[in-house]
Amino acid sequence: MPIHDQGYRRYGGTRAAVGRAWQVMTRAGVMSIVSKRQFIGLMLFAWAPFVVRAVQIYVAANFQQASFLAPKGETFREFLDQQGAFVFFVTIYVGAGLIANDRRANALQLYLSKPMTRAEYIAGKLAILFIFLVGVTFLPAISLLLMQAIFAGSFTFVRNNLYLLPAITLFSLAQVLVASTTMLALSSMSKSGRFVAVMYAGLFFFTTALFNALRGITGRSSFAWLSPSAALEQLGDVIFRLEPRYQVSPAIAAVTVVVLIAGSLFILDRRVRGVEIVT
Repeated sequence: MPIHDQGYRRYGGTRAAVGRAWQVMTRAGVMSIVSKRQFIGLMLFAWAPFVVRAVQIYVAANFQQASFLAPKGETFREFLDQQGAFVFFVTIYVGAGLIANDRRANALQLYLSKPMTRAEYIAGKLAILFIFLVGVTFLPAISLLLMQAIFAGSFTFVRNNLYLLPAITLFSLAQVLVASTTMLALSSMSKSGRFVAVMYAGLFFFTTALFNALRGITGRSSFAWLSPSAALEQLGDVIFRLEPRYQVSPAIAAVTVVVLIAGSLFILDRRVRGVEIVT
């Protein structure tokens, strides 16, 4: 029986470039999510408002008596407001267990023992949620703008409302970043995806209820900055050149959004470690 030499041999494979490890994690995470029928159903449901709006635009473009259905700048703002509910559900479905499940399985030590930094791990998890949230905000909104040009047979509406392109992009980005960073921060604080989902829903509903309570007591809406969703709504009105709906400075609303994103990233930096530190 021959005996093969098991001594040292030079590695004959290829090495992945430094800083690309997060792409493997993102690809695996996305494929895992899209393989679930429940999630496919949720995404199809999330695109239902797009179909309704597309039919509205088609009818307005082809039937003179339905011209009152013609889209305006605020039509796209209203559409993204409607998509906020789907952002909420997709965030919970996809994001609740992204880090919590790894913590429960003690997988953080395994991930970070590979040639992967904490920043790459966070980026990989964040990209998973980011991709799906863009799929229910930016993509359908931009597709609606494209549908308007196709059904009208000209780019007149787009040329007259060029601000819609950066407005849709900026507001969608704000929606996605607030939801994704907040969810990941909460997911890093627990080992239970269900508990994370409850915390996220509690944060959403509690801050909204607190704002509405103060609004009812004082008769003013200047406390909108207490609710991330209300702050986003105020910021969205300004981005789309509409009259702000709340009596709070848009600058304060923007600061609220930035602080929430920065605070979430800070929590992630503190919680995502290879070894749990007990203080």
